[in-house]
Amino acid sequence: MPLHIHIEDLLHHRSVESDRIEFKEGWNPDSIYRSICAFANDFENTGGGYIIVGIVEVNGVAKRPLKGLSAAEIAEIQKKMIGFNNLIRPIYSPKVFIEEVDGQQILAIWVPGGSNRPYEVPEQITASQKRYFYYIRRYANSVKADQETQQELISLANQVPFDDRPNTQASLEDVSMVLVQDHLRKMGSRLLEWTEQRSKADVLEQMLLVEGPVEHRFPRNVALMMFNEHPEKFFPATWVDVVYFPKGEGDPEFTEFPKITGPVPSMIRKTLEVLQINFLREKVIKQPGKAEAVRVWNYPYAALEEAVANALYHRDYMVREQVEIRISPNSIVILNYGGPDRSIRQEDLDNGRIRPRRYRNRRLGDFLKELDLTEGRATGIPTIKRVLENNGSYAPTFRTDNDRTFFEVEIFCQPAFLEDSLVGSDQVSDQVSDQAEEELAKSLQLEHLKVLHYTLKPAKRKEILVDGLGLANHTDNVRRYIDPLLEKGLLDRTIKDRPNSPLQQYITTDRGRELLKNIGFE
Repeated sequence: MPLHIHIEDLLHHRSVESDRIEFKEGWNPDSIYRSICAFANDFENTGGGYIIVGIVEVNGVAKRPLKGLSAAEIAEIQKKMIGFNNLIRPIYSPKVFIEEVDGQQILAIWVPGGSNRPYEVPEQITASQKRYFYYIRRYANSVKADQETQQELISLANQVPFDDRPNTQASLEDVSMVLVQDHLRKMGSRLLEWTEQRSKADVLEQMLLVEGPVEHRFPRNVALMMFNEHPEKFFPATWVDVVYFPKGEGDPEFTEFPKITGPVPSMIRKTLEVLQINFLREKVIKQPGKAEAVRVWNYPYAALEEAVANALYHRDYMVREQVEIRISPNSIVILNYGGPDRSIRQEDLDNGRIRPRRYRNRRLGDFLKELDLTEGRATGIPTIKRVLENNGSYAPTFRTDNDRTFFEVEIFCQPAFLEDSLVGSDQVSDQVSDQAEEELAKSLQLEHLKVLHYTLKPAKRKEILVDGLGLANHTDNVRRYIDPLLEKGLLDRTIKDRPNSPLQQYITTDRGRELLKNIGFE
Protein backbone atom coordinates (compact mmCIF):
# COMPACT_ATOMS: atom_id res chain seq x y z
CA MET A 1 0.00 0.00 0.00
CA PRO A 2 1.35 3.49 -0.84
CA LEU A 3 2.16 6.07 1.82
CA HIS A 4 -0.18 9.09 1.95
CA ILE A 5 2.75 11.53 1.97
CA HIS A 6 5.72 11.77 -0.41
CA ILE A 7 8.65 9.88 1.12
CA GLU A 8 11.12 12.64 0.19
CA ASP A 9 9.14 15.09 2.34
CA LEU A 10 9.79 12.82 5.31
CA LEU A 11 13.46 12.35 4.49
CA HIS A 12 13.96 16.12 4.31
CA HIS A 13 11.62 17.04 7.23
CA ARG A 14 9.65 19.25 4.84
CA SER A 15 6.08 18.75 6.00
CA VAL A 16 6.63 16.93 9.30
CA GLU A 17 8.80 18.26 12.13
CA SER A 18 12.08 16.45 12.70
CA ASP A 19 11.17 15.45 16.27
CA ARG A 20 8.26 13.43 14.84
CA ILE A 21 10.55 11.37 12.59
CA GLU A 22 13.07 8.70 13.58
CA PHE A 23 15.62 7.19 11.21
CA LYS A 24 16.84 3.66 11.95
CA GLU A 25 19.72 1.99 10.15
CA GLY A 26 18.40 -1.48 10.83
CA TRP A 27 15.70 -3.43 12.63
CA ASN A 28 16.03 -2.87 16.39
CA PRO A 29 12.64 -3.96 17.79
CA ASP A 30 13.31 -2.96 21.41
CA SER A 31 14.09 0.66 20.52
CA ILE A 32 11.54 0.86 17.72
CA TYR A 33 8.65 -0.38 19.86
CA ARG A 34 9.45 2.09 22.63
CA SER A 35 9.10 4.81 20.00
CA ILE A 36 5.92 3.26 18.60
CA CYS A 37 4.45 3.36 22.10
CA ALA A 38 5.55 6.97 22.60
CA PHE A 39 4.14 8.17 19.27
CA ALA A 40 0.87 6.29 19.87
CA ASN A 41 0.48 7.97 23.29
CA ASP A 42 0.82 11.32 21.50
CA PHE A 43 1.18 13.10 24.83
CA GLU A 44 1.18 16.57 23.27
CA ASN A 45 -1.49 15.86 20.62
CA THR A 46 0.86 16.54 17.74
CA GLY A 47 -0.30 13.65 15.56
CA GLY A 48 2.09 10.79 16.34
CA GLY A 49 5.12 10.21 14.15
CA TYR A 50 7.07 8.17 11.61
CA ILE A 51 9.88 5.61 11.95
CA ILE A 52 11.91 5.02 8.79
CA VAL A 53 13.99 1.82 8.79
CA GLY A 54 16.93 1.34 6.43
CA ILE A 55 18.54 4.77 6.76
CA VAL A 56 21.88 5.83 8.16
CA GLU A 57 21.44 9.12 10.02
CA VAL A 58 24.22 11.72 10.09
CA ASN A 59 23.58 14.80 12.25
CA GLY A 60 19.85 14.32 11.97
CA VAL A 61 19.90 13.99 8.16
CA ALA A 62 19.44 10.85 6.07
CA LYS A 63 22.73 9.83 4.43
CA ARG A 64 22.39 9.46 0.67
CA PRO A 65 22.32 7.13 -1.11
CA LEU A 66 20.17 5.27 1.38
CA LYS A 67 21.38 1.98 2.83
CA GLY A 68 18.02 0.22 2.40
CA LEU A 69 16.75 -3.21 3.40
CA SER A 70 16.66 -6.49 1.48
CA ALA A 71 13.35 -8.06 0.51
CA ALA A 72 14.03 -10.90 2.97
CA GLU A 73 14.67 -8.41 5.81
CA ILE A 74 11.44 -6.56 5.09
CA ALA A 75 9.42 -9.78 5.00
CA GLU A 76 10.92 -10.89 8.32
CA ILE A 77 10.22 -7.50 9.95
CA GLN A 78 6.58 -7.51 8.83
CA LYS A 79 6.13 -11.03 10.14
CA LYS A 80 7.58 -10.21 13.58
CA MET A 81 5.62 -6.97 13.90
CA ILE A 82 2.35 -8.92 13.94
CA GLY A 83 3.35 -10.59 17.19
CA PHE A 84 5.01 -7.51 18.71
CA ASN A 85 1.88 -5.39 18.08
CA ASN A 86 -0.06 -7.77 20.30
CA LEU A 87 2.35 -7.06 23.17
CA ILE A 88 1.36 -3.38 23.27
CA ARG A 89 -1.34 -2.80 25.90
CA PRO A 90 -3.96 -2.15 24.64
CA ILE A 91 -3.15 -3.71 21.27
CA TYR A 92 -2.00 -1.16 18.72
CA SER A 93 -1.05 -1.70 15.07
CA PRO A 94 0.93 1.00 13.25
CA LYS A 95 0.71 1.35 9.46
CA VAL A 96 3.64 -0.14 7.52
CA PHE A 97 4.71 0.89 4.00
CA ILE A 98 7.46 -0.26 1.67
CA GLU A 99 9.03 2.63 -0.25
CA GLU A 100 11.76 2.64 -2.89
CA VAL A 101 14.34 5.45 -2.79
CA ASP A 102 17.79 5.64 -4.45
CA GLY A 103 17.15 2.18 -5.86
CA GLN A 104 16.81 0.76 -2.33
CA GLN A 105 13.77 -0.41 -0.40
CA ILE A 106 13.06 1.08 3.01
CA LEU A 107 10.32 0.54 5.56
CA ALA A 108 8.16 3.51 6.65
CA ILE A 109 6.18 2.93 9.85
CA TRP A 110 3.42 5.50 10.36
CA VAL A 111 2.34 5.75 14.02
CA PRO A 112 -0.65 8.11 14.39
CA GLY A 113 -1.87 9.07 17.85
CA GLY A 114 -4.00 6.23 19.17
CA SER A 115 -7.64 6.53 20.20
CA ASN A 116 -7.27 4.06 23.11
CA ARG A 117 -4.34 5.68 24.92
CA PRO A 118 -2.54 5.38 27.23
CA TYR A 119 -0.38 2.61 25.79
CA GLU A 120 2.40 0.69 27.50
CA VAL A 121 4.98 -1.67 26.08
CA PRO A 122 7.76 -3.93 27.42
CA GLU A 123 11.04 -2.09 27.88
CA GLN A 124 12.72 -4.96 26.01
CA ILE A 125 10.03 -6.37 23.75
CA THR A 126 12.25 -9.31 22.77
CA ALA A 127 13.09 -10.31 26.38
CA SER A 128 11.55 -13.40 27.97
CA GLN A 129 10.74 -11.47 31.15
CA LYS A 130 8.79 -8.39 30.16
CA ARG A 131 8.59 -5.20 32.27
CA TYR A 132 5.93 -2.81 30.98
CA PHE A 133 6.31 0.98 30.93
CA TYR A 134 4.52 3.97 29.46
CA TYR A 135 6.59 5.97 26.97
CA ILE A 136 6.15 9.50 25.65
CA ARG A 137 8.07 11.80 23.31
CA ARG A 138 10.34 14.46 24.78
CA TYR A 139 11.59 16.54 21.88
CA ALA A 140 13.21 13.95 19.57
CA ASN A 141 13.47 11.12 22.12
CA SER A 142 11.22 8.38 23.45
CA VAL A 143 11.43 8.32 27.25
CA LYS A 144 9.71 6.58 30.13
CA ALA A 145 6.84 8.54 31.61
CA ASP A 146 7.42 9.54 35.24
CA GLN A 147 4.70 9.09 37.86
CA GLU A 148 3.17 12.53 37.31
CA THR A 149 3.18 12.12 33.54
CA GLN A 150 1.60 8.66 33.87
CA GLN A 151 -1.30 10.16 35.79
CA GLU A 152 -1.74 12.81 33.10
CA LEU A 153 -1.58 10.14 30.40
CA ILE A 154 -4.31 8.16 32.14
CA SER A 155 -6.43 11.33 32.38
CA LEU A 156 -6.11 11.67 28.60
CA ALA A 157 -7.88 8.34 28.05
CA ASN A 158 -10.68 8.81 25.52
CA GLN A 159 -9.75 12.48 25.09
CA VAL A 160 -9.34 12.34 21.35
CA PRO A 161 -8.89 15.74 19.67
CA PHE A 162 -12.08 16.99 18.04
CA ASP A 163 -10.81 16.78 14.47
CA ASP A 164 -9.87 13.10 14.92
CA ARG A 165 -13.31 12.03 16.19
CA PRO A 166 -15.86 10.28 13.96
CA ASN A 167 -18.82 12.42 12.87
CA THR A 168 -21.94 10.29 13.25
CA GLN A 169 -24.08 12.93 11.51
CA ALA A 170 -22.20 12.44 8.24
CA SER A 171 -21.52 9.60 5.81
CA LEU A 172 -18.73 8.69 3.42
CA GLU A 173 -20.82 10.32 0.67
CA ASP A 174 -20.03 13.67 2.30
CA VAL A 175 -16.32 13.24 1.55
CA SER A 176 -15.36 14.42 -1.95
CA MET A 177 -12.93 12.10 -3.70
CA VAL A 178 -12.18 14.92 -6.15
CA LEU A 179 -10.77 16.95 -3.24
CA VAL A 180 -8.96 13.90 -1.84
CA GLN A 181 -7.31 13.18 -5.18
CA ASP A 182 -6.39 16.83 -5.64
CA HIS A 183 -4.69 16.79 -2.24
CA LEU A 184 -2.75 13.61 -3.04
CA ARG A 185 -1.72 15.11 -6.39
CA LYS A 186 -0.32 18.19 -4.66
CA MET A 187 1.52 15.97 -2.21
CA GLY A 188 3.03 13.81 -4.97
CA SER A 189 1.70 10.73 -3.18
CA ARG A 190 1.72 7.35 -4.89
CA LEU A 191 -1.61 6.77 -3.17
CA LEU A 192 -3.19 8.82 -5.97
CA GLU A 193 -2.83 5.90 -8.42
CA TRP A 194 -4.28 3.58 -5.79
CA THR A 195 -7.50 5.67 -5.62
CA GLU A 196 -8.43 4.54 -9.12
CA GLN A 197 -8.19 0.87 -8.19
CA ARG A 198 -9.81 0.76 -4.76
CA SER A 199 -13.09 1.85 -3.20
CA LYS A 200 -13.56 5.19 -1.48
CA ALA A 201 -13.78 3.42 1.88
CA ASP A 202 -10.42 1.71 1.29
CA VAL A 203 -8.69 4.98 0.35
CA LEU A 204 -10.13 6.89 3.32
CA GLU A 205 -9.25 4.00 5.63
CA GLN A 206 -5.68 4.10 4.35
CA MET A 207 -5.54 7.84 5.19
CA LEU A 208 -7.14 7.20 8.62
CA LEU A 209 -10.09 9.42 7.74
CA VAL A 210 -12.87 7.00 8.73
CA GLU A 211 -13.90 5.10 11.81
CA GLY A 212 -16.59 2.64 12.84
CA PRO A 213 -17.63 -0.90 11.96
CA VAL A 214 -17.21 -2.16 8.42
CA GLU A 215 -20.95 -2.13 7.82
CA HIS A 216 -21.28 1.54 8.82
CA ARG A 217 -18.23 3.73 8.47
CA PHE A 218 -18.25 7.37 9.59
CA PRO A 219 -15.88 10.07 8.33
CA ARG A 220 -13.71 11.76 10.94
CA ASN A 221 -14.22 15.46 11.43
CA VAL A 222 -10.92 16.29 9.74
CA ALA A 223 -12.15 14.58 6.56
CA LEU A 224 -15.11 16.98 6.47
CA MET A 225 -12.91 19.99 7.25
CA MET A 226 -10.51 19.12 4.43
CA PHE A 227 -12.58 17.31 1.81
CA ASN A 228 -16.11 18.71 1.87
CA GLU A 229 -17.10 21.85 -0.08
CA HIS A 230 -19.39 23.08 2.71
CA PRO A 231 -17.98 22.15 6.13
CA GLU A 232 -20.27 24.76 7.70
CA LYS A 233 -23.06 22.16 7.33
CA PHE A 234 -21.32 20.08 9.99
CA PHE A 235 -19.51 22.78 11.97
CA PRO A 236 -21.73 25.89 12.22
CA ALA A 237 -20.07 29.26 11.51
CA THR A 238 -17.15 27.67 9.71
CA TRP A 239 -16.38 30.62 7.48
CA VAL A 240 -14.35 33.83 7.47
CA ASP A 241 -15.82 37.35 7.72
CA VAL A 242 -13.73 40.22 6.34
CA VAL A 243 -14.84 43.76 7.22
CA TYR A 244 -13.16 47.03 6.19
CA PHE A 245 -13.52 50.20 8.30
CA PRO A 246 -12.08 53.03 6.14
CA LYS A 247 -12.30 55.56 9.02
CA GLY A 248 -11.52 53.23 11.91
CA GLU A 249 -13.58 50.71 13.85
CA GLY A 250 -15.41 53.37 15.86
CA ASP A 251 -17.04 54.78 12.70
CA PRO A 252 -20.39 53.37 11.44
CA GLU A 253 -19.14 53.30 7.84
CA PHE A 254 -17.81 49.90 6.79
CA THR A 255 -17.61 47.47 3.89
CA GLU A 256 -18.38 43.80 4.49
CA PHE A 257 -17.02 41.29 2.01
CA PRO A 258 -18.99 38.13 1.12
CA LYS A 259 -18.37 35.39 3.66
CA ILE A 260 -15.55 33.06 2.69
CA THR A 261 -16.49 29.37 2.82
CA GLY A 262 -15.18 26.03 1.60
CA PRO A 263 -12.68 23.40 2.77
CA VAL A 264 -10.18 24.79 5.26
CA PRO A 265 -7.22 25.02 2.80
CA SER A 266 -9.51 26.78 0.30
CA MET A 267 -10.70 29.24 2.96
CA ILE A 268 -7.11 30.11 3.82
CA ARG A 269 -6.18 30.72 0.19
CA LYS A 270 -9.34 32.71 -0.64
CA THR A 271 -8.97 34.86 2.47
CA LEU A 272 -5.37 35.68 1.61
CA GLU A 273 -6.43 36.47 -1.95
CA VAL A 274 -9.03 38.99 -0.70
CA LEU A 275 -6.44 40.65 1.53
CA GLN A 276 -3.75 40.66 -1.15
CA ILE A 277 -5.93 42.13 -3.90
CA ASN A 278 -7.71 44.74 -1.81
CA PHE A 279 -5.29 45.82 0.89
CA LEU A 280 -1.64 44.88 0.31
CA ARG A 281 0.58 47.60 -1.11
CA GLU A 282 4.32 47.84 -1.76
CA LYS A 283 6.44 50.98 -1.53
CA VAL A 284 9.94 51.67 -2.78
CA ILE A 285 11.90 53.98 -0.48
CA LYS A 286 15.10 55.60 -1.72
CA GLN A 287 17.89 55.80 0.84
CA PRO A 288 20.07 58.92 0.94
CA GLY A 289 23.60 58.17 -0.22
CA LYS A 290 22.75 54.62 -1.32
CA ALA A 291 22.12 53.26 -4.80
CA GLU A 292 19.73 50.54 -3.66
CA ALA A 293 16.19 51.37 -2.60
CA VAL A 294 14.30 49.60 0.17
CA ARG A 295 11.06 47.78 -0.66
CA VAL A 296 8.50 47.46 2.10
CA TRP A 297 4.89 46.33 2.35
CA ASN A 298 2.11 47.91 4.38
CA TYR A 299 1.34 44.35 5.56
CA PRO A 300 3.84 41.65 4.55
CA TYR A 301 2.08 38.67 2.98
CA ALA A 302 4.04 36.05 4.94
CA ALA A 303 2.86 37.47 8.28
CA LEU A 304 -0.78 37.51 7.16
CA GLU A 305 -0.47 34.00 5.73
CA GLU A 306 0.74 32.65 9.05
CA ALA A 307 -1.90 34.53 11.06
CA VAL A 308 -4.82 33.47 8.82
CA ALA A 309 -3.70 29.84 8.61
CA ASN A 310 -3.22 29.64 12.37
CA ALA A 311 -6.67 31.15 12.99
CA LEU A 312 -8.35 28.37 10.98
CA TYR A 313 -5.98 25.70 12.29
CA HIS A 314 -6.37 26.49 15.99
CA ARG A 315 -9.99 27.67 16.13
CA ASP A 316 -12.51 25.65 18.11
CA TYR A 317 -14.84 24.05 15.55
CA MET A 318 -17.38 23.26 18.28
CA VAL A 319 -17.91 26.99 18.94
CA ARG A 320 -20.51 28.69 16.78
CA GLU A 321 -18.33 31.72 15.98
CA GLN A 322 -16.65 32.46 12.67
CA VAL A 323 -13.12 33.75 12.13
CA GLU A 324 -13.22 37.55 11.90
CA ILE A 325 -10.82 39.85 10.08
CA ARG A 326 -11.18 43.61 10.64
CA ILE A 327 -9.19 46.06 8.55
CA SER A 328 -8.78 49.72 9.47
CA PRO A 329 -6.30 52.39 8.27
CA ASN A 330 -3.88 51.47 11.07
CA SER A 331 -4.04 47.70 11.36
CA ILE A 332 -5.48 44.31 10.45
CA VAL A 333 -7.03 42.30 13.30
CA ILE A 334 -7.53 38.52 12.95
CA LEU A 335 -9.77 36.93 15.59
CA ASN A 336 -10.65 33.29 16.16
CA TYR A 337 -12.68 31.77 18.98
CA GLY A 338 -11.20 29.07 21.10
CA GLY A 339 -8.08 30.56 22.66
CA PRO A 340 -4.61 29.08 23.17
CA ASP A 341 -3.84 26.24 25.55
CA ARG A 342 -3.92 27.28 29.22
CA SER A 343 -0.27 26.36 29.55
CA ILE A 344 0.53 29.45 27.43
CA ARG A 345 0.69 32.69 29.41
CA GLN A 346 0.15 36.20 28.08
CA GLU A 347 3.81 36.99 28.68
CA ASP A 348 4.72 33.99 26.51
CA LEU A 349 2.64 35.49 23.70
CA ASP A 350 4.29 38.89 24.17
CA ASN A 351 7.78 37.38 24.12
CA GLY A 352 7.11 34.89 21.33
CA ARG A 353 8.25 31.93 23.46
CA ILE A 354 5.50 29.43 22.80
CA ARG A 355 5.55 25.79 23.85
CA PRO A 356 1.94 24.53 23.96
CA ARG A 357 1.13 21.33 25.80
CA ARG A 358 -1.93 20.43 23.71
CA TYR A 359 -3.10 20.93 20.13
CA ARG A 360 -6.81 21.21 19.49
CA ASN A 361 -6.75 19.94 15.88
CA ARG A 362 -3.71 17.71 15.47
CA ARG A 363 -4.71 16.01 12.19
CA LEU A 364 -5.84 19.25 10.56
CA GLY A 365 -2.46 20.74 11.41
CA ASP A 366 -0.69 17.83 9.72
CA PHE A 367 -2.65 18.35 6.50
CA LEU A 368 -1.99 22.11 6.47
CA LYS A 369 1.73 21.55 7.05
CA GLU A 370 1.83 19.07 4.19
CA LEU A 371 0.37 21.81 1.96
CA ASP A 372 2.88 24.39 3.28
CA LEU A 373 0.02 26.49 4.63
CA THR A 374 1.49 26.56 8.12
CA GLU A 375 4.98 26.12 9.50
CA GLY A 376 6.06 23.72 12.24
CA ARG A 377 4.70 23.52 15.75
CA ALA A 378 4.91 26.63 17.93
CA THR A 379 6.51 28.67 15.11
CA GLY A 380 3.54 30.83 14.09
CA ILE A 381 4.05 33.74 16.48
CA PRO A 382 7.87 33.88 16.10
CA THR A 383 7.43 33.81 12.31
CA ILE A 384 4.96 36.70 12.36
CA LYS A 385 7.23 38.75 14.62
CA ARG A 386 10.32 38.06 12.51
CA VAL A 387 8.63 38.90 9.19
CA LEU A 388 7.25 42.18 10.54
CA GLU A 389 10.59 43.17 12.02
CA ASN A 390 12.34 42.52 8.70
CA ASN A 391 9.72 44.69 6.98
CA GLY A 392 10.32 47.59 9.37
CA SER A 393 6.81 47.21 10.80
CA TYR A 394 5.71 47.69 14.39
CA ALA A 395 5.62 44.62 16.60
CA PRO A 396 2.27 42.80 16.48
CA THR A 397 0.05 42.28 19.51
CA PHE A 398 -1.41 38.94 20.60
CA ARG A 399 -4.38 38.92 22.95
CA THR A 400 -6.50 36.37 24.77
CA ASP A 401 -8.53 36.34 27.99
CA ASN A 402 -8.20 34.45 31.25
CA ASP A 403 -10.80 31.90 30.12
CA ARG A 404 -9.05 31.35 26.78
CA THR A 405 -12.26 31.97 24.84
CA PHE A 406 -10.57 33.81 21.95
CA PHE A 407 -7.25 34.61 20.33
CA GLU A 408 -6.61 37.87 18.52
CA VAL A 409 -3.65 38.97 16.40
CA GLU A 410 -3.24 42.63 15.44
CA ILE A 411 -0.75 43.49 12.69
CA PHE A 412 0.01 47.19 12.34
CA CYS A 413 0.52 49.12 9.12
CA GLN A 414 4.14 49.77 8.18
CA PRO A 415 4.98 53.38 9.23
CA ALA A 416 5.89 54.49 5.70
CA PHE A 417 2.27 53.96 4.63
CA LEU A 418 0.62 55.82 7.50
CA GLU A 419 1.22 59.18 5.86
CA ASP A 420 -0.49 57.91 2.71
CA SER A 421 -3.53 56.78 4.69
CA LEU A 422 -4.08 60.36 5.84
CA VAL A 423 -4.42 61.76 2.33
CA GLY A 424 -8.09 62.33 1.56
CA SER A 425 -9.17 61.02 4.98
CA ASP A 426 -12.21 62.65 6.53
CA GLN A 427 -10.42 62.50 9.85
CA VAL A 428 -7.76 64.80 8.45
CA SER A 429 -10.17 66.99 6.52
CA ASP A 430 -11.96 67.73 9.77
CA GLN A 431 -8.84 69.57 10.87
CA VAL A 432 -10.02 72.81 9.27
CA SER A 433 -6.77 74.71 9.26
CA ASP A 434 -3.11 74.65 10.13
CA GLN A 435 -3.91 77.27 12.77
CA ALA A 436 -6.26 74.88 14.53
CA GLU A 437 -3.49 72.29 14.60
CA GLU A 438 -1.09 74.81 16.05
CA GLU A 439 -3.60 75.64 18.78
CA LEU A 440 -4.01 71.94 19.49
CA ALA A 441 -0.26 71.51 19.82
CA LYS A 442 -0.02 74.50 22.16
CA SER A 443 -2.67 72.98 24.42
CA LEU A 444 -0.48 69.95 25.07
CA GLN A 445 2.24 69.63 27.66
CA LEU A 446 5.62 68.05 27.01
CA GLU A 447 4.41 64.92 28.86
CA HIS A 448 1.50 64.56 26.41
CA LEU A 449 3.89 64.65 23.47
CA LYS A 450 6.11 62.08 25.16
CA VAL A 451 3.07 59.80 25.56
CA LEU A 452 2.20 60.14 21.87
CA HIS A 453 5.78 59.37 20.90
CA TYR A 454 5.97 56.39 23.27
CA THR A 455 2.71 54.92 21.93
CA LEU A 456 3.76 54.93 18.29
CA LYS A 457 3.94 51.25 19.19
CA PRO A 458 1.11 49.80 21.33
CA ALA A 459 1.83 50.07 25.05
CA LYS A 460 0.06 49.33 28.31
CA ARG A 461 -0.84 52.03 30.82
CA LYS A 462 1.90 51.04 33.24
CA GLU A 463 4.53 51.07 30.49
CA ILE A 464 3.46 54.55 29.38
CA LEU A 465 3.49 56.08 32.84
CA VAL A 466 6.45 54.28 34.41
CA ASP A 467 8.77 53.69 31.45
CA GLY A 468 7.67 56.52 29.18
CA LEU A 469 7.21 59.32 31.69
CA GLY A 470 9.00 58.06 34.79
CA LEU A 471 5.84 58.54 36.89
CA ALA A 472 3.80 56.33 39.20
CA ASN A 473 1.15 54.04 37.72
CA HIS A 474 -1.65 56.04 39.37
CA THR A 475 -5.15 56.98 38.17
CA ASP A 476 -4.37 60.67 38.68
CA ASN A 477 -1.60 60.41 36.10
CA VAL A 478 -3.95 58.57 33.75
CA ARG A 479 -6.48 61.45 34.00
CA ARG A 480 -3.73 64.00 33.52
CA TYR A 481 -1.69 62.53 30.66
CA ILE A 482 -3.70 59.79 28.91
CA ASP A 483 -7.39 60.75 29.08
CA PRO A 484 -6.92 64.19 27.39
CA LEU A 485 -5.23 62.54 24.44
CA LEU A 486 -8.11 60.07 24.10
CA GLU A 487 -10.61 62.94 24.17
CA LYS A 488 -8.74 64.87 21.46
CA GLY A 489 -8.53 61.81 19.20
CA LEU A 490 -4.75 61.71 19.38
CA LEU A 491 -4.64 58.41 21.26
CA ASP A 492 -6.79 55.31 20.96
CA ARG A 493 -7.38 52.05 22.81
CA THR A 494 -6.55 48.73 21.16
CA ILE A 495 -9.55 47.03 22.85
CA LYS A 496 -12.32 49.52 22.26
CA ASP A 497 -15.29 47.55 23.59
CA ARG A 498 -13.61 46.75 26.95
CA PRO A 499 -11.83 49.89 28.19
CA ASN A 500 -10.88 48.29 31.52
CA SER A 501 -9.50 45.06 30.06
CA PRO A 502 -6.24 43.96 31.75
CA LEU A 503 -4.89 43.48 28.23
CA GLN A 504 -5.69 47.06 27.22
CA GLN A 505 -3.05 48.97 25.30
CA TYR A 506 -2.89 52.44 23.78
CA ILE A 507 -1.66 53.55 20.37
CA THR A 508 -1.20 56.93 18.73
CA THR A 509 -3.85 57.67 16.09
CA ASP A 510 -3.23 58.99 12.57
CA ARG A 511 -4.03 62.47 13.82
CA GLY A 512 -1.54 62.11 16.66
CA ARG A 513 1.18 60.92 14.30
CA GLU A 514 0.54 63.86 11.99
CA LEU A 515 0.77 66.27 14.89
CA LEU A 516 4.14 64.85 15.99
CA LYS A 517 5.38 65.10 12.44
CA ASN A 518 4.23 68.72 12.00
CA ILE A 519 5.93 69.94 15.17
CA GLY A 520 9.07 67.86 14.55
CA PHE A 521 8.85 66.06 17.89
CA GLU A 522 11.38 63.21 18.06
